[in-house]
Amino acid sequence: MYLLSLLSMIGHTTNLTVSQLAPLLMTGDFLYFAVIFFILAIIAAAVGARGVAGVTMTVAKWFVIIFIILAILALVL
Repeated sequence: MYLLSLLSMIGHTTNLTVSQLAPLLMTGDFLYFAVIFFILAIIAAAVGARGVAGVTMTVAKWFVIIFIILAILALVL
């Protein structure tokens, strides 16, 4: 349904790639953000902001989990 509405909004003359139609499925955005939050957690821990370090590490962990789940789904389907 999403694909049909997207194509009707854009028109039929536009050449779309798979990564444009499913931006989080075919790219490594979750893994990229997980690495960014991991780096932020290390920096926050180095300067002594333990609360910020814990929160960013939790966010990074969830991004890695979501990435792994989406990677398994992409391989299965």
